[in-house]
Amino acid sequence: MAENNGELELNEYIRQGEPEKVDKSNAWKTAIGLQDVDGLKPSAYLLKLLKNILKVRLA
Repeated sequence: MAENNGELELNEYIRQGEPEKVDKSNAWKTAIGLQDVDGLKPSAYLLKLLKNILKVRLA
């Protein structure tokens, strides 16, 4: 999976260092990766939702 804007934000989220954040970001990456394995791409809605969640939590 190519690194995109959402993945860059996930990586920043992981760098925050809290174990809960790492678990949650890994769950997001797994979900997106499973779609990629099936030849699917995450919807624009999912990526927008992810960005909004990360903005709140990174603030």
